[in-house]
Amino acid sequence: MVLSRTTIESNEPVSSTFGSRYVRAALPKYEIGESSIPKDAAYQIIKDELMLDGNPRLNLASFVTTWMEPECDKLIMDSINKNYVDMDEYPVTTELQNRCVNMIARLFNAPLGDTETAMGVGTVGSSEAIMLAGLAFKRNWQNKRKAEGKPYDKPNIVTGANVQVCWEKFARYFEVELKEVKLSEGYYVMDPEKAVEMVDENTICVAAILGSTLTGEFEDVKRLNDLLVKKNEETGWNTPIHVDAASGGFIAPFIYPELEWDFRLPLVKSINVSGHKYGLVYAGIGWVVWRAQHDLPDELIFHINYLGADQPTFTLNFSKGSSQIIAQYYQLIRLGFEGYKNVMQNCRENMLVFKDEIEKTERFNIVSKDVGVPLVAFSLKGQSFHSEFEISEMLRRFGWIVPAYTMPADAQHITVLRVVIREDFSRTLAERLVADISKVLHELDTLPSKISKKMGAEDFGNVKEKKVEREKLMNVIVGWRKFVKDRKKMNGVC
Repeated sequence: MVLSRTTIESNEPVSSTFGSRYVRAALPKYEIGESSIPKDAAYQIIKDELMLDGNPRLNLASFVTTWMEPECDKLIMDSINKNYVDMDEYPVTTELQNRCVNMIARLFNAPLGDTETAMGVGTVGSSEAIMLAGLAFKRNWQNKRKAEGKPYDKPNIVTGANVQVCWEKFARYFEVELKEVKLSEGYYVMDPEKAVEMVDENTICVAAILGSTLTGEFEDVKRLNDLLVKKNEETGWNTPIHVDAASGGFIAPFIYPELEWDFRLPLVKSINVSGHKYGLVYAGIGWVVWRAQHDLPDELIFHINYLGADQPTFTLNFSKGSSQIIAQYYQLIRLGFEGYKNVMQNCRENMLVFKDEIEKTERFNIVSKDVGVPLVAFSLKGQSFHSEFEISEMLRRFGWIVPAYTMPADAQHITVLRVVIREDFSRTLAERLVADISKVLHELDTLPSKISKKMGAEDFGNVKEKKVEREKLMNVIVGWRKFVKDRKKMNGVC
């Protein structure tokens, strides 16, 4: 009998991945491998490891879209190989971006005539959009100061302490002082009066948030505008406003049309919005639009011709995919005003249902407002023997990702849980989440209190009772945050 031995070359298909050597061999993780492996084995190995990720639709920490229609998914895949920056090669894609800019600018009531073209650009998200808007404000302020013969080396920007971290990045990267209006218990957005008090001759703009990341609340842009108009008249400074509408820009026009926050206010010079949040597109698309062409200094716009015809560009990066721009155009024409309004109303109604069910447990205080981004932020009532961090951690066993976090200064003693209601979060899921939260609370009631142990370990003397309880709770919160952080480090997460 002749014995024959077959070998499978690395470039040949594997009849059964789980019957091959690739499932028992350790693959290199931090260095590229010496040899190739079959495509079906590579696919299966990666797919299996990705099963350990959370379910995006159950990630209630995120504002980012996690579901789109199959027809749009197909359009995305059809254009996945198009580099948007090649405008001369892909003129139709460029035209679709321009259409989106004009639709969004008019949605925000930009003062445009029927034949006028809006000034704006697509970005990879609101972070880049904010960087670009901030640079325009800084350059306009510098040019004005130079023309007046005044110093222009100490620009500042006024925001609330509740701003998203991208504002801190802008201030640090582009050397602008960030002047933050501190928060207070029960008031978790920027106070317009305090913000205007902080404005001085070096303020390049005041940034207002339409939809705070912490509580979803809309800041009072109308009040800010009115106060700033008065101060500008008194000082001659002409300090403008930028509206960070990353979360609320695709909500307010559809279900709060009477709310004045956009270009209807004369001092609002630019607005950013995230297409990948309530613009209902997958992650990777944001927009920034300016009130008028002169609000974006021409010196910030670059012109290139090495990809074909002359192409203007104003972005922080160069290459980027076209898929999300095409997806945004799909949503705008597919849904129209009526469709977006229906989606946002559904989100708000499901938010109210979830809020009512949480209140029925009689275990939580609601921190968020009914008007704003559809989310529910809530904290444990009174002197609870457990923390919000424990609830967040235990909900992961059911698949839910519900963040717990502390508020910024000067409300850092407040800890909340937050559930973001997106398009694909149905009433059925809301009811299931409430049931799972009730299970977690029941289980916590049977466990020893970590907070009570802290209470017995320290002597607070004659400090007022309320302050004592807050300090004790903060100790537990810090401990839990360290515990979660250490676990992430152990898992190689950064």
